[in-house]
Amino acid sequence: MFKGMGGLGDMSKMMKAAQEMQGKMAQLQEDMASIEVVGESGAGLVKATATAKGELKALDIDPSIFNGDEKEVVEDLILAAIKDAQSRAQERSQQEMRKLTEAMGLPPEMMGKLPF
Repeated sequence: MFKGMGGLGDMSKMMKAAQEMQGKMAQLQEDMASIEVVGESGAGLVKATATAKGELKALDIDPSIFNGDEKEVVEDLILAAIKDAQSRAQERSQQEMRKLTEAMGLPPEMMGKLPF
């Protein structure tokens, strides 16, 4: 008698799933602000700490590298540590997104297509 109602029920389920996904994405974004990664260069002489969102939080420089004649080397090591931290942040962010899509039963390629 109400054959069309099945479609509305499916739409309702899809809307609920979309709202749930949006909530989980918001929580993930919040979590990534507190997840920290450490990038390094010069065999650990320079370490840069960043959040999984890529925000630089700290820089740790071993005092042994401070030599006025090697200013450019120190600058290069600092940049390399920051780039390493940013790279690790991006990897961690993608890893967390994959975990979320797998937990929701979505194929990994869906993340790039979602509007959140």
